[in-house]
Amino acid sequence: MSGGHGHVDSSNKKIALLVAVLAALLAISEMGGKSSQTNALSSHIDASNTWTFFQAKTIRQTIMRTVAEDAEATYKDNPQGVPPAMKAQVDRWKQTAQRYESEPETNEGRRELMARAKVKEQQRDKSLAAYHMFEYASAAFQLAIVLAGAAALTSVVWLTFLSLGLGVIGIGFTGLAFLAPTLIHL
Repeated sequence: MSGGHGHVDSSNKKIALLVAVLAALLAISEMGGKSSQTNALSSHIDASNTWTFFQAKTIRQTIMRTVAEDAEATYKDNPQGVPPAMKAQVDRWKQTAQRYESEPETNEGRRELMARAKVKEQQRDKSLAAYHMFEYASAAFQLAIVLAGAAALTSVVWLTFLSLGLGVIGIGFTGLAFLAPTLIHL
């Protein structure tokens, strides 16, 4: 009779080790998920702030163009009657409007702001994709732990293999989250 108990004890020790490994992998997956979620939120805020700055530049640019066009329209019937100071001011307004379009030296023109915002959106999207992969991995690890526990209690061998299979799936999702989060979309 003790021979049978020795087999069960050995099997339960292996299952306990499996649960420990799965729990460690779950912790890594959860940590990666929280980090990805935080990165996604941060990138989203940065993108929103950059798009707001872009909109402000667009409004300023529109105002400069409108004021310049209004001043030119005032003297359209008599172009020679434009006071030199007004002509100089219209030229400054046009230059300012053009500068708002692109300012490579400050990286704060509309073109540069749009490019920066799009990069932040891409970072956000990648972090969100990683977050989702980590969530799938965590679910697989949690189910694997439950099945391993059931296998230990019932001595049903196929539950152990199912637990191992879910653990492998969890490892796959964790790998995707770290290496290629946008490779598949679920």
